[in-house]
Amino acid sequence: MHFLDAWAELSPLDVVRLLGPLGLLLISTVVPGHKVARVAALTVAIAIPFLRELAAPPLLVLGWMALWSLLVFLPPEPDEAASRPLAQGRGVVESGAVGLLLALALGLLLFTAVARQDMSSEETRRASLGAAFLVVGLLHLMLRRHIRRALVGFTTLGLGLQFLDGAAQGAQLAPSARTGTGVLLGAWLAVILGLRIAAARARHAGTAWVGDAHDLHD
Repeated sequence: MHFLDAWAELSPLDVVRLLGPLGLLLISTVVPGHKVARVAALTVAIAIPFLRELAAPPLLVLGWMALWSLLVFLPPEPDEAASRPLAQGRGVVESGAVGLLLALALGLLLFTAVARQDMSSEETRRASLGAAFLVVGLLHLMLRRHIRRALVGFTTLGLGLQFLDGAAQGAQLAPSARTGTGVLLGAWLAVILGLRIAAARARHAGTAWVGDAHDLHD
């Protein structure tokens, strides 16, 4: 009940502030198209300064805003602009079902672990937000099969880890900012490597759609 009370005590404005960006990221996970992902990334970039639950210093906040802004202004590749891959995805339903089950299992495990902890209401919300972003990031990676779209998934995972790091820092007697900086640097590295892989795959396989590359190889 403490878990539910931690969210029930919030005002409607605070609920929208915390869950609005997460909801848009979830929509971009289930709705195809790069424009939807850009709108979600732009919303998160704007909302970052208002997410005080990140418990991050100003430089880290600016770093996360810059990373999400990068995803907004990345020029789409020609095949990315298409609404569907060139090849027919024979395993789309299977991979989607597996991704959904994995996300549900991970979410249930994480939320149960958070609910069992004796934390303050703020720390409970912070930890549960981190768990929710991790679940949405994993779901995004499993459902959206374009490598450039995977960048949104990696950044969502990183933001979830940043929330969890904030919760962990709040529970420590002598918190350190190094862990939070490492999370941000890891997210930037994942995005940079993802861009390199997408460019190389599009150049050598003709497309950055994961299923297309497999079918063209066959």
